[in-house]
Parts: sequence; structure tokens; C-alpha cells
Amino acid sequence: MEARIPRSRNIYNCKSTKPFKISRSKIENYLRCERCFYIDRVEGISIPSGPPFTLNSAVDNLLKNEFDSLRTDGKTHKIIKDYKVDARPVQHEMLDKWRYNFTGVQVNLNEFNLLIFGAIDDLWINSKNEYIVVDYKATSKKDDIVTLDSKWHEAYKRQMEIYQWLLRQNGLKVSNDGYILYCNGIADNDSFNEALKFRLTLHRHIGDDSWVYSTIKSLYECLNGSRPALNAECEICNYNKDIHNLIY
Repeated sequence: MEARIPRSRNIYNCKSTKPFKISRSKIENYLRCERCFYIDRVEGISIPSGPPFTLNSAVDNLLKNEFDSLRTDGKTHKIIKDYKVDARPVQHEMLDKWRYNFTGVQVNLNEFNLLIFGAIDDLWINSKNEYIVVDYKATSKKDDIVTLDSKWHEAYKRQMEIYQWLLRQNGLKVSNDGYILYCNGIADNDSFNEALKFRLTLHRHIGDDSWVYSTIKSLYECLNGSRPALNAECEICNYNKDIHNLIY
């Protein structure tokens, strides 16, 4: 069994004067497993990833186009009206940058020499002039999505809270209310006819970003420490342990 060659880029070096970039998704990786995060960011062995969700990306782009047309005209969206939400899509000079995956909303934490960033999907505003973080999600489930109480929804909530924190660090007045716009693909139609239709539902999440800074501080300490022990609850750690035991 050949060893994987560590990558040579995007590896943490405590002696570097350049801020080390940590994305929103890397914070989530850290929360899932400190060991896998450390091996990825410090030792250069990337966490295995699945294929890209290109259909989800297409839905994201179409939703952005749809809301941008309303944003330009100063109008709101039907689903916002249907759910009686006090909001409308808002213009902002930084929105294009904040949406771009490789820049996103950025905060430079000088005390840790870390640059934290994450790309939002949309930005609304309410009558109190508070900005509202909106995240798009696409899936295809038989039943309608009525709550955000599944295990993977906790990661969605953390994602939104990181975005809220990032925007607040950039000086924006941000509402605790955030919204997840779920697009649920309808798979029980009689035929395809070159069109995939969705049921749209809007889900409110009252965010609490009080955990974000302390988590980044803990993440920084992890980067500057030694490799964490195996995580018994991590699927990747357990897989690697089983493979090692099988071969050696």
C-alpha cells in the first residue's frame, strides 16, 4: 500500500507572517474531527471528498439570478410574501465578492494570524435595516421538509451562524434571524420532459454566533499543537484504523 504524498500548498506554518486562510467548511471539519483537521491543515493529507454537487450549484446559480432581478428593481420575492417575512433582497457593493467561494466574507484575526472566510448565498434586509443571511439548499426527498431537526441540519445552522459572525465583524448590523431556502426536487411526476421541478420551503433559524470566536481560538491551538488522538466517533479515523489493523 503506497503512502499518499502530502500536498505542498495550503499547509499551516506557525512561523509564517502571512495570515493562514481558514474557510467556513474547515471550521466545520475541525468540529467534526480535530485529528482529521490537523492531518489536513498541518500535515498536508487532505480529507477524502465526494464528487461535486453540480446540480446543487446549478440551483444556486438560478436562485441567485432570480433574486438578483428582484434586487435590482427593489422588489421582494413571492416566497418571502407567502411566509410573511419582513425582508427583501438587498443591494450591497461587496455582495459579488461575498458570494465568491475563494474570497467570501473575510475577517483577519491578527491575534491568531488567521484569515477566516465564507461565501454566502444571499443577503436580505428587514424594515429595521438589519441584514439577513440566506442560504440555499437543494435536495430531493419524498416528504416535504417542514423542520430543521435532522442531524445534518445542525451543520447548516452552524454554517449560517458563522456567516452572521463574519458579517458582524465587517461592521454590518445583522439580524439573528436567518433563513434557509430549501428546494426539494419532485421525483414522483409522470415524466421528466426535460424539466426538474422543485417545492420551495423557507425555514427560519434564530442564530447564536457566541461560539464562533472561542472555536477559532481552540482551532488555532490545535494547529499549533501535536496531532490529536484518534476520534472514536469519526468515520474516517475508524476506517483508517481498521485498514491499518488489517494490513499490518
